[in-house]
Amino acid sequence: MTDTVLEVADLAVEFPTEDGTVRAVRGVGYRLGRGEALGIVGESGSGKSVTALAVMGLLPATARIRGSVRFDGEELLGLSDARLSEVRGKGIAMVFQDPMTSLNPVYAVGYQIAETLLRHNPGMKARAARERAIELLGAVGIPSPERRVDAYPHEMSGGMRQRVVIAIAMANDPDVIIADEPTTALDVTVQAQVLDALETARAETGAALVLITHDLGVVAGHTDRVAVMYAGRMVETGSVEDIFYTPRMPYTLGLLGSLPRLDREEARLTPITGSPPSLLHLPPGCPFTPRCPLARDACLSAEPPLRPAGAEGHLSACHFSEELVGTGAEEVFETAGADSEALARFADAAPLNTPEEGTV
Repeated sequence: MTDTVLEVADLAVEFPTEDGTVRAVRGVGYRLGRGEALGIVGESGSGKSVTALAVMGLLPATARIRGSVRFDGEELLGLSDARLSEVRGKGIAMVFQDPMTSLNPVYAVGYQIAETLLRHNPGMKARAARERAIELLGAVGIPSPERRVDAYPHEMSGGMRQRVVIAIAMANDPDVIIADEPTTALDVTVQAQVLDALETARAETGAALVLITHDLGVVAGHTDRVAVMYAGRMVETGSVEDIFYTPRMPYTLGLLGSLPRLDREEARLTPITGSPPSLLHLPPGCPFTPRCPLARDACLSAEPPLRPAGAEGHLSACHFSEELVGTGAEEVFETAGADSEALARFADAAPLNTPEEGTV
Protein backbone atom coordinates (compact mmCIF):
# COMPACT_ATOMS: atom_id res chain seq x y z
CA MET A 1 0.00 0.00 0.00
CA THR A 2 1.27 3.47 -0.86
CA ASP A 3 1.28 6.47 1.48
CA THR A 4 -1.85 7.25 3.44
CA VAL A 5 -4.21 9.84 1.95
CA LEU A 6 -7.09 9.53 4.43
CA GLU A 7 -6.82 8.42 8.04
CA VAL A 8 -9.78 8.09 10.38
CA ALA A 9 -8.98 7.35 14.03
CA ASP A 10 -11.32 6.60 16.93
CA LEU A 11 -14.20 8.44 15.27
CA ALA A 12 -17.33 8.74 17.42
CA VAL A 13 -20.58 10.48 16.49
CA GLU A 14 -23.50 11.04 18.86
CA PHE A 15 -26.89 12.65 18.33
CA PRO A 16 -28.75 14.03 21.35
CA THR A 17 -32.49 13.33 21.28
CA GLU A 18 -35.42 13.73 23.67
CA ASP A 19 -35.14 10.04 24.54
CA GLY A 20 -31.39 10.09 25.12
CA THR A 21 -28.15 10.02 23.16
CA VAL A 22 -27.90 7.97 19.97
CA ARG A 23 -24.36 6.59 19.63
CA ALA A 24 -24.37 6.30 15.86
CA VAL A 25 -20.62 5.74 15.41
CA ARG A 26 -18.37 4.26 18.08
CA GLY A 27 -14.61 4.32 17.65
CA VAL A 28 -14.35 3.75 13.89
CA GLY A 29 -10.88 3.89 12.38
CA TYR A 30 -9.20 3.05 9.08
CA ARG A 31 -6.37 4.13 6.79
CA LEU A 32 -6.74 4.57 3.05
CA GLY A 33 -3.73 4.57 0.76
CA ARG A 34 -3.56 6.41 -2.55
CA GLY A 35 -5.40 4.46 -5.21
CA GLU A 36 -6.70 1.90 -2.71
CA ALA A 37 -10.34 0.79 -2.51
CA LEU A 38 -12.03 0.09 0.83
CA GLY A 39 -15.49 -1.45 1.03
CA ILE A 40 -17.68 -0.79 4.08
CA VAL A 41 -20.61 -3.19 4.53
CA GLY A 42 -23.29 -3.80 7.12
CA GLU A 43 -27.02 -3.65 7.74
CA SER A 44 -29.00 -0.42 7.69
CA GLY A 45 -28.37 1.59 10.82
CA SER A 46 -24.85 0.27 11.41
CA GLY A 47 -23.28 3.73 11.01
CA LYS A 48 -21.81 3.47 7.51
CA SER A 49 -23.31 6.65 6.03
CA VAL A 50 -22.88 8.67 9.23
CA THR A 51 -19.17 7.83 9.16
CA ALA A 52 -18.91 9.10 5.59
CA LEU A 53 -20.82 12.30 6.36
CA ALA A 54 -18.58 12.94 9.36
CA VAL A 55 -15.52 12.65 7.13
CA MET A 56 -17.06 15.15 4.70
CA GLY A 57 -18.12 17.53 7.46
CA LEU A 58 -21.76 17.33 6.43
CA LEU A 59 -23.40 16.33 9.70
CA PRO A 60 -25.85 18.73 11.41
CA ALA A 61 -24.54 21.14 14.02
CA THR A 62 -26.28 19.15 16.76
CA ALA A 63 -24.03 16.13 16.16
CA ARG A 64 -21.26 15.59 18.69
CA ILE A 65 -18.12 14.37 16.93
CA ARG A 66 -14.93 13.11 18.53
CA GLY A 67 -11.80 11.49 17.19
CA SER A 68 -9.67 12.40 14.20
CA VAL A 69 -10.09 12.64 10.42
CA ARG A 70 -6.86 13.52 8.63
CA PHE A 71 -6.65 14.17 4.90
CA ASP A 72 -3.14 14.45 3.49
CA GLY A 73 -1.98 15.02 7.06
CA GLU A 74 -4.44 17.88 7.73
CA GLU A 75 -6.99 17.46 10.50
CA LEU A 76 -10.50 18.04 9.11
CA LEU A 77 -12.52 17.94 12.32
CA GLY A 78 -12.91 21.46 13.62
CA LEU A 79 -12.07 23.21 10.36
CA SER A 80 -14.18 26.16 9.25
CA ASP A 81 -16.84 25.55 6.64
CA ALA A 82 -14.95 27.78 4.21
CA ARG A 83 -11.84 25.60 4.46
CA LEU A 84 -13.89 22.40 4.24
CA SER A 85 -15.52 23.72 1.07
CA GLU A 86 -12.07 23.87 -0.48
CA VAL A 87 -11.44 20.24 0.43
CA ARG A 88 -14.85 18.94 -0.69
CA GLY A 89 -14.90 18.25 -4.40
CA LYS A 90 -11.21 18.98 -4.89
CA GLY A 91 -9.63 16.71 -2.29
CA ILE A 92 -12.51 14.44 -1.24
CA ALA A 93 -15.57 13.98 -3.44
CA MET A 94 -18.74 12.13 -2.56
CA VAL A 95 -21.28 10.19 -4.60
CA PHE A 96 -24.55 10.22 -2.67
CA GLN A 97 -27.11 7.46 -2.54
CA ASP A 98 -29.99 9.26 -4.26
CA PRO A 99 -29.08 11.43 -7.27
CA MET A 100 -32.52 13.07 -7.26
CA THR A 101 -31.68 14.72 -3.93
CA SER A 102 -28.05 15.56 -4.78
CA LEU A 103 -28.79 17.10 -8.19
CA ASN A 104 -30.59 20.45 -8.43
CA PRO A 105 -33.79 19.95 -10.46
CA VAL A 106 -33.84 23.51 -11.84
CA TYR A 107 -30.41 23.46 -13.49
CA ALA A 108 -29.15 21.46 -16.46
CA VAL A 109 -26.68 18.72 -15.57
CA GLY A 110 -23.94 20.40 -17.61
CA TYR A 111 -24.32 23.58 -15.58
CA GLN A 112 -23.98 21.59 -12.36
CA ILE A 113 -20.80 19.89 -13.54
CA ALA A 114 -19.37 23.21 -14.74
CA GLU A 115 -20.25 24.81 -11.39
CA THR A 116 -17.90 22.55 -9.44
CA LEU A 117 -15.17 23.09 -12.04
CA LEU A 118 -15.44 26.88 -11.82
CA ARG A 119 -15.63 26.77 -8.01
CA HIS A 120 -12.25 25.06 -7.68
CA ASN A 121 -10.61 26.55 -10.79
CA PRO A 122 -11.28 30.32 -10.68
CA GLY A 123 -9.24 30.98 -13.81
CA MET A 124 -11.25 28.58 -15.97
CA LYS A 125 -13.52 30.07 -18.64
CA ALA A 126 -17.19 29.10 -18.89
CA ARG A 127 -16.71 27.63 -22.37
CA ALA A 128 -13.82 25.45 -21.18
CA ALA A 129 -15.93 24.27 -18.23
CA ARG A 130 -18.76 23.30 -20.60
CA GLU A 131 -16.37 21.38 -22.84
CA ARG A 132 -14.96 19.58 -19.81
CA ALA A 133 -18.53 18.76 -18.69
CA ILE A 134 -19.25 17.16 -22.07
CA GLU A 135 -16.00 15.21 -21.81
CA LEU A 136 -16.90 13.97 -18.34
CA LEU A 137 -20.39 12.89 -19.40
CA GLY A 138 -18.85 10.85 -22.18
CA ALA A 139 -16.29 9.35 -19.82
CA VAL A 140 -19.00 7.95 -17.51
CA GLY A 141 -20.85 6.36 -20.41
CA ILE A 142 -23.69 8.78 -21.10
CA PRO A 143 -24.60 8.62 -24.82
CA SER A 144 -24.69 11.81 -26.92
CA PRO A 145 -23.03 13.94 -24.21
CA GLU A 146 -23.15 17.02 -26.46
CA ARG A 147 -26.93 16.87 -26.26
CA ARG A 148 -27.30 15.54 -22.73
CA VAL A 149 -25.19 18.34 -21.28
CA ASP A 150 -28.24 20.62 -21.56
CA ALA A 151 -30.70 18.07 -20.14
CA TYR A 152 -32.32 18.41 -16.73
CA PRO A 153 -32.19 15.65 -14.09
CA HIS A 154 -35.86 14.70 -14.57
CA GLU A 155 -35.18 14.03 -18.26
CA MET A 156 -32.74 11.24 -17.38
CA SER A 157 -33.12 7.73 -16.02
CA GLY A 158 -31.95 6.83 -12.52
CA GLY A 159 -28.78 5.21 -13.81
CA MET A 160 -27.91 8.21 -15.98
CA ARG A 161 -28.50 10.60 -13.08
CA GLN A 162 -26.15 8.56 -10.92
CA ARG A 163 -23.50 8.69 -13.63
CA VAL A 164 -23.89 12.48 -13.72
CA VAL A 165 -23.18 12.54 -9.98
CA ILE A 166 -20.07 10.43 -10.58
CA ALA A 167 -19.01 12.88 -13.31
CA ILE A 168 -19.34 15.74 -10.81
CA ALA A 169 -17.32 13.76 -8.26
CA MET A 170 -14.45 13.14 -10.71
CA ALA A 171 -14.48 16.64 -12.24
CA ASN A 172 -11.62 18.05 -10.16
CA ASP A 173 -9.47 14.89 -9.99
CA PRO A 174 -9.99 14.30 -6.25
CA ASP A 175 -7.65 12.17 -4.15
CA VAL A 176 -10.54 10.32 -2.49
CA ILE A 177 -14.03 9.39 -3.72
CA ILE A 178 -16.61 8.27 -1.17
CA ALA A 179 -19.50 6.40 -2.79
CA ASP A 180 -22.46 5.93 -0.43
CA GLU A 181 -24.51 3.03 -1.81
CA PRO A 182 -24.32 4.33 -5.39
CA THR A 183 -26.30 1.42 -6.86
CA THR A 184 -29.32 1.49 -4.53
CA ALA A 185 -32.72 1.10 -6.27
CA LEU A 186 -31.11 0.36 -9.66
CA ASP A 187 -31.64 -2.84 -11.61
CA VAL A 188 -28.73 -5.24 -12.06
CA THR A 189 -27.77 -4.11 -15.56
CA VAL A 190 -27.75 -0.43 -14.61
CA GLN A 191 -25.83 -1.24 -11.42
CA ALA A 192 -23.07 -2.73 -13.54
CA GLN A 193 -22.99 0.39 -15.72
CA VAL A 194 -22.77 2.69 -12.71
CA LEU A 195 -19.97 0.61 -11.19
CA ASP A 196 -18.12 0.72 -14.51
CA ALA A 197 -18.47 4.51 -14.45
CA LEU A 198 -17.06 4.53 -10.91
CA GLU A 199 -14.09 2.44 -12.04
CA THR A 200 -13.57 4.90 -14.92
CA ALA A 201 -13.54 7.75 -12.42
CA ARG A 202 -10.88 5.99 -10.35
CA ALA A 203 -8.78 5.19 -13.41
CA GLU A 204 -8.86 8.77 -14.71
CA THR A 205 -8.28 10.51 -11.38
CA GLY A 206 -6.16 7.95 -9.53
CA ALA A 207 -8.45 8.46 -6.55
CA ALA A 208 -8.74 6.16 -3.59
CA LEU A 209 -12.26 4.82 -3.04
CA VAL A 210 -14.48 4.24 -0.02
CA LEU A 211 -17.42 2.17 -1.26
CA ILE A 212 -20.37 1.87 1.13
CA THR A 213 -22.83 -0.83 0.14
CA HIS A 214 -25.15 -3.63 1.24
CA ASP A 215 -24.08 -5.77 -1.70
CA LEU A 216 -21.22 -8.08 -0.82
CA GLY A 217 -20.86 -9.01 -4.48
CA VAL A 218 -20.05 -5.38 -5.31
CA VAL A 219 -17.42 -5.34 -2.58
CA ALA A 220 -15.81 -8.53 -3.87
CA GLY A 221 -15.36 -7.17 -7.37
CA HIS A 222 -14.43 -3.55 -6.73
CA THR A 223 -12.42 -3.22 -3.51
CA ASP A 224 -9.08 -4.30 -2.04
CA ARG A 225 -10.07 -4.35 1.62
CA VAL A 226 -13.37 -4.75 3.49
CA ALA A 227 -14.62 -3.36 6.79
CA VAL A 228 -17.76 -4.89 8.32
CA MET A 229 -19.77 -2.58 10.59
CA TYR A 230 -22.33 -3.49 13.23
CA ALA A 231 -23.99 -1.29 15.88
CA GLY A 232 -21.85 1.74 15.07
CA ARG A 233 -18.41 0.11 15.03
CA MET A 234 -16.20 -2.04 12.86
CA VAL A 235 -16.37 -5.69 13.90
CA GLU A 236 -14.08 -7.17 11.25
CA THR A 237 -11.60 -5.81 8.72
CA GLY A 238 -9.27 -7.46 6.27
CA SER A 239 -8.54 -8.11 2.63
CA VAL A 240 -11.31 -9.31 0.34
CA GLU A 241 -9.85 -12.83 0.53
CA ASP A 242 -9.76 -12.73 4.34
CA ILE A 243 -13.37 -11.65 4.67
CA PHE A 244 -14.87 -13.93 2.03
CA TYR A 245 -12.83 -17.08 2.58
CA THR A 246 -11.79 -16.98 6.25
CA PRO A 247 -14.31 -14.80 8.16
CA ARG A 248 -13.56 -14.67 11.87
CA MET A 249 -16.65 -12.87 13.19
CA PRO A 250 -20.05 -14.62 13.43
CA TYR A 251 -21.82 -11.57 12.01
CA THR A 252 -19.63 -11.62 8.89
CA LEU A 253 -20.21 -15.35 8.55
CA GLY A 254 -23.96 -14.74 8.78
CA LEU A 255 -23.87 -12.03 6.11
CA LEU A 256 -22.09 -14.36 3.72
CA GLY A 257 -24.40 -17.27 4.53
CA SER A 258 -27.52 -15.22 3.84
CA LEU A 259 -26.57 -14.73 0.18
CA PRO A 260 -27.48 -17.20 -2.58
CA ARG A 261 -24.50 -18.95 -4.15
CA LEU A 262 -24.38 -19.96 -7.80
CA ASP A 263 -21.37 -22.21 -7.28
CA ARG A 264 -23.16 -24.53 -4.85
CA GLU A 265 -26.08 -26.88 -5.25
CA GLU A 266 -27.59 -26.23 -1.82
CA ALA A 267 -30.83 -24.27 -2.08
CA ARG A 268 -31.08 -23.20 1.55
CA LEU A 269 -29.72 -19.99 3.02
CA THR A 270 -28.53 -19.24 6.57
CA PRO A 271 -30.11 -15.92 7.58
CA ILE A 272 -29.27 -14.01 10.74
CA THR A 273 -32.33 -13.97 12.96
CA GLY A 274 -33.41 -10.89 14.89
CA SER A 275 -32.63 -7.23 14.32
CA PRO A 276 -29.70 -4.92 15.10
CA PRO A 277 -29.83 -3.32 18.57
CA SER A 278 -31.03 0.21 19.18
CA LEU A 279 -28.12 2.65 19.21
CA LEU A 280 -30.05 4.58 21.82
CA HIS A 281 -29.87 1.76 24.37
CA LEU A 282 -27.03 -0.60 23.52
CA PRO A 283 -26.94 -3.82 25.54
CA PRO A 284 -23.90 -4.50 27.73
CA GLY A 285 -21.14 -6.62 26.26
CA CYS A 286 -21.05 -7.52 22.59
CA PRO A 287 -24.00 -5.93 20.71
CA PHE A 288 -24.30 -9.00 18.48
CA THR A 289 -24.85 -11.34 21.44
CA PRO A 290 -28.71 -11.55 21.18
CA ARG A 291 -28.39 -12.80 17.56
CA CYS A 292 -25.21 -14.87 17.88
CA PRO A 293 -25.44 -18.70 18.14
CA LEU A 294 -21.95 -18.78 19.68
CA ALA A 295 -22.76 -16.31 22.49
CA ARG A 296 -21.53 -17.20 25.98
CA ASP A 297 -21.25 -15.51 29.36
CA ALA A 298 -18.12 -13.59 28.34
CA CYS A 299 -20.08 -11.95 25.51
CA LEU A 300 -22.59 -10.51 27.97
CA SER A 301 -20.03 -8.75 30.13
CA ALA A 302 -17.37 -7.30 27.81
CA GLU A 303 -17.42 -5.95 24.27
CA PRO A 304 -14.45 -7.49 22.42
CA PRO A 305 -11.92 -5.13 20.80
CA LEU A 306 -10.65 -5.47 17.25
CA ARG A 307 -7.63 -7.74 17.43
CA PRO A 308 -5.49 -9.79 15.01
CA ALA A 309 -7.22 -12.85 13.62
CA GLY A 310 -5.07 -14.77 11.18
CA ALA A 311 -3.42 -13.02 8.26
CA GLU A 312 -1.65 -9.69 8.64
CA GLY A 313 -4.18 -6.85 8.68
CA HIS A 314 -7.10 -9.20 9.42
CA LEU A 315 -8.85 -8.00 12.59
CA SER A 316 -11.92 -9.37 14.33
CA ALA A 317 -14.01 -8.24 17.31
CA CYS A 318 -15.03 -11.63 18.70
CA HIS A 319 -14.04 -13.45 21.89
CA PHE A 320 -14.16 -16.79 20.09
CA SER A 321 -12.89 -15.97 16.61
CA GLU A 322 -10.52 -18.96 16.66
CA GLU A 323 -13.50 -21.32 16.74
CA LEU A 324 -14.65 -20.06 13.33
CA VAL A 325 -11.57 -21.34 11.49
CA GLY A 326 -12.80 -23.66 8.74
CA THR A 327 -16.45 -23.22 9.80
CA GLY A 328 -19.29 -22.60 7.36
CA ALA A 329 -22.34 -20.45 8.00
CA GLU A 330 -24.60 -23.51 7.90
CA GLU A 331 -22.69 -24.93 10.90
CA VAL A 332 -23.35 -21.82 13.01
CA PHE A 333 -26.71 -20.45 11.89
CA GLU A 334 -29.92 -22.32 11.20
CA THR A 335 -30.62 -22.86 7.53
CA ALA A 336 -33.80 -21.53 5.99
CA GLY A 337 -35.48 -22.19 2.71
CA ALA A 338 -38.78 -22.81 0.99
CA ASP A 339 -41.11 -25.23 2.76
CA SER A 340 -41.56 -27.89 0.08
CA GLU A 341 -44.59 -29.49 1.75
CA ALA A 342 -46.32 -26.12 2.14
CA LEU A 343 -45.63 -25.26 -1.51
CA ALA A 344 -47.04 -28.60 -2.60
CA ARG A 345 -50.22 -28.05 -0.55
CA PHE A 346 -50.57 -24.57 -2.03
CA ALA A 347 -50.19 -25.95 -5.56
CA ASP A 348 -52.85 -28.62 -4.92
CA ALA A 349 -55.28 -26.04 -3.53
CA ALA A 350 -54.76 -23.48 -6.28
CA PRO A 351 -57.49 -23.46 -8.96
CA LEU A 352 -56.42 -24.37 -12.44
CA ASN A 353 -57.14 -21.63 -14.97
CA THR A 354 -57.94 -24.00 -17.82
CA PRO A 355 -60.67 -23.30 -20.39
CA GLU A 356 -63.91 -25.19 -20.04
CA GLU A 357 -64.54 -28.07 -22.40
CA GLY A 358 -65.98 -26.90 -25.69
CA THR A 359 -64.55 -23.37 -25.43
CA VAL A 360 -61.74 -21.89 -27.44
